[in-house]
Amino acid sequence: QVQLVESGGGLVQAGGSLRLSCAASGRTFSRNTVGWFRQAPGKEREFVAGISWSTGRKYYADSVKGRCTISRDSAKTTVYLQMHSLKPEDTAVYYCAVADLIGATMQYEYAYWGQGTQVTVSS
Repeated sequence: QVQLVESGGGLVQAGGSLRLSCAASGRTFSRNTVGWFRQAPGKEREFVAGISWSTGRKYYADSVKGRCTISRDSAKTTVYLQMHSLKPEDTAVYYCAVADLIGATMQYEYAYWGQGTQVTVSS
């Protein structure tokens, strides 16, 4: 059973930075993608970024490309999402998720989800 625990959310002013963490446990990862999604009030959950565990290849949504960096620490089984130049429209609950395939960017491809962490960007 995969367990995912997100942390690092909070309140930040526009233009600021945050680093989200996703600590994973319960199994070892190989041909998996660990991704970050977000859901703003009244909107559908959307893909933000993902990283293939075995290859380290990274995937980004166009809306965050250049402002976000996803990375992993294999020893800690932790994935990070570093966000810069935050905008009010980045306000959302951010979820960490794991897919049992490489290169997953669609919500339905992810089988395991964390509880989410709130990110609020004030203008």
